[in-house]
Amino acid sequence: MKKLSKSSQKLGPMLKKLNSIAKHIVKKENKSGIISIVITDDENIRELNKTYRKIDSATDVLSFEMGEDGILGDIIISYETAQRNAKRYGKSLGDEMKRLVVHGVLHLLGFDHKNTYERKKMRLKEDQYAKEIY
Repeated sequence: MKKLSKSSQKLGPMLKKLNSIAKHIVKKENKSGIISIVITDDENIRELNKTYRKIDSATDVLSFEMGEDGILGDIIISYETAQRNAKRYGKSLGDEMKRLVVHGVLHLLGFDHKNTYERKKMRLKEDQYAKEIY
């Protein structure tokens, strides 16, 4: 992965908050393990999406389960897409980044949205954590 842009390098305090949110969710779900959160750009997330999901476009967040003892996995967030989403939905960038971390963590904990039942179950959890962290 290439080096982050200067604007995204200033995300230290936000990353600290995002890591805190991830730890909170893992604890509340009675799980344990390490989660790595990576902030990248559209170009890099598009390559990951193309390589691992066979979808040749940028996306806002990807989650990669590791399946190793003590490691839950990685959450990759596109800073550029998060900025666009925040603007589109009238949210702050911080709130959008929090939403993406919640979504990514839930994927690492086994939640999904492949069908209506799973989507509703995951949405309820997202809403629950949104109320707790915003």
